[in-house]
Amino acid sequence: MVQVRLADAGDLHMTWTWARGAQGFGTGYTPGPDADEAVRALAAELPGGAEGLRRAFESGALASSEEERCLSRMLAEALWPPGLTDQIRQVSAQLGRPLMQLQPSPRVAQVPWELLAVDGGDSDVRLIDLVDIATTAPASLRRAGATPTGENPESDTVVLVLDPRVPGFRADSPLGSVLGQPGSDPALLSLVQRRLDAGTVVPSVASPAEAFRRTDLDRDRLGEALRKGARRLMYVGHVSGAPVEGGQSEDATLHLCCGPQNTGMAEPVRTHRPLSAKDLLLGTLPLRADGVPGAQLWPAPPRVALIACESGGDLRFAESFGLATAMIHNGAQLVTATRWVLPTSFAFHRLAGLPESVRPLTEAVVAVDAAHEDHDPVRHLGAWQRQQLDRWRTDGRIEHSPLLWAALTCIVR
Repeated sequence: MVQVRLADAGDLHMTWTWARGAQGFGTGYTPGPDADEAVRALAAELPGGAEGLRRAFESGALASSEEERCLSRMLAEALWPPGLTDQIRQVSAQLGRPLMQLQPSPRVAQVPWELLAVDGGDSDVRLIDLVDIATTAPASLRRAGATPTGENPESDTVVLVLDPRVPGFRADSPLGSVLGQPGSDPALLSLVQRRLDAGTVVPSVASPAEAFRRTDLDRDRLGEALRKGARRLMYVGHVSGAPVEGGQSEDATLHLCCGPQNTGMAEPVRTHRPLSAKDLLLGTLPLRADGVPGAQLWPAPPRVALIACESGGDLRFAESFGLATAMIHNGAQLVTATRWVLPTSFAFHRLAGLPESVRPLTEAVVAVDAAHEDHDPVRHLGAWQRQQLDRWRTDGRIEHSPLLWAALTCIVR
């Protein structure tokens, strides 16, 4: 395993240290202007907002295999030290594919390290071809002291929050459906059925279709389920990120079925009160004299998936206290989250002309679910991403583009 840390100090600095069977270390350095130029070039190609999403599909580099390869080569030349690539190859030859735990600085938190074309020239070897990659939470993050992961840490329960209905928002509105009509996607129905066959699912459902677009999964119901004990939480829905320039990552919000009557620190939007990262961290302590910390109200299970737009966006802040890091603070050992805005399958249909039978977001959800059931979720998800990359290199089809799958990362303590 190699641990890589990046730091912003005007320039971009990198250090790495090998452990677990390999020895060695090294340092890297990118002048500040070069790092900024690379990050701006990447940001211009990422989906974001209605116009940004359209641009990403119609003319963005991540939608063209040739342009994406040029972008990935440019990012590697600016941000990645060739000496580390050489060491990775030496370790791989002796010990097999190593694990890289990479702690990004806020400046480069959206960089899809998996895509970096690390060999230069005409070679198309990517970093994920050589290593499995996990993102590490900031060293300053501390897990809540003596916080149990629910009353029953040996629970087989999986909590599924799949495209919940947000009060006050129609299915075709900005906080509407991300997975489409309930019961219309065979792969998603099969996913729920597998979880039902394997153990207990919350919410309890008589048929898989009942797990989607529920109206009763608010923060109180979620907290009740987590306090009883769960081994996994999977959320697929909407996240509203906090503006980076505001500097308050704790303002990021998760959208459940909460109305204004639900207690929380985020202001209501129409008839809906979002669940903020601040809520997950502080609970009701700032609201009541007998308040309870967030880690007791919402103890996170060992594995959490937050499949939503910029759910891992808190790593872009100097002080990372967003949704992903709140889950780790509350007990999670691993959180799969996203670096940027996720296009839905409907976006692929509308903007790229794909038939309705092709559902890239569904494939990503199924892949994350399978990874979280595996004994090594980082390696499992990495194998799926390599499969997507191989397809992208072979046929350049938009459904295999890194627009979606390269946004996913596993964040570990």
